[in-house]
Amino acid sequence: MDALAGRPDVLRRAAVRYAKGRGALSHTTALDVWGLRTAERYEPVHLSVPFEVRLRSHPPVVVHQRRGLRIEPPDVLIRAGLPVTRLETTLVDAWPLLSPEERPAPLIRAVTDRLTTPERILAALEAAPRLADRAAIRVLLHRLASGCHSALEIWGHDHVFTGPGMPPFERQVAVRADGRTHYLDVWAREEGVDFELDGAASHGSPDQREADLRRDARLAALGIQVVRFTHRRLYREPDAVRKEILDVLAARHRGAD
Repeated sequence: MDALAGRPDVLRRAAVRYAKGRGALSHTTALDVWGLRTAERYEPVHLSVPFEVRLRSHPPVVVHQRRGLRIEPPDVLIRAGLPVTRLETTLVDAWPLLSPEERPAPLIRAVTDRLTTPERILAALEAAPRLADRAAIRVLLHRLASGCHSALEIWGHDHVFTGPGMPPFERQVAVRADGRTHYLDVWAREEGVDFELDGAASHGSPDQREADLRRDARLAALGIQVVRFTHRRLYREPDAVRKEILDVLAARHRGAD
């Protein structure tokens, strides 16, 4: 298989043929097939087989023997014509093979795209008691379960929207306005304030800015005040943003008196 190195698609199919129906693509390889990450060109191909299958690793193919694995649903599914481990198992298996910076993105996307849930990933985590850095994946799953839908929202949860004076915010709350459903990023229900966290990429264009203004006007008609914070401010000025949040909430309280 050395001659196939650098050709991921061909190499994966060769690895599946090598397994002869006894294995499935797994770990970071399966993550790529699930569409949650793009593999580097010369990455090894990971293949999981039941423990009783004596299949040897043959670079660039890495074979993992797994107790209790069955090469059939729900343990193994077919994606893009290839057998892959189920999504939750794939996410957990891939976690220690990725750099700390890469780890959150596939889990966040899998949950926000509604391919799975934090609870289902947590169940897969419980089946891998020796997984490296278990605490970090648990924290991430807790943030996702609480309603955070992006790395920016998780940053805000951990560094901005917590601490003294902060109310119990709700996240991704659905509100109907002018016949449309809008999701409020961080909702202070008592004060009627929606704090929107604008990502660096998605809110920079004039068209998106115009759409944001129309959305904010529809919410204002319902008595909801929208306050937006940019990606740059959240990361570079968390203390200033915290003060502004508290000032806005205090002003809403005074206005209600």
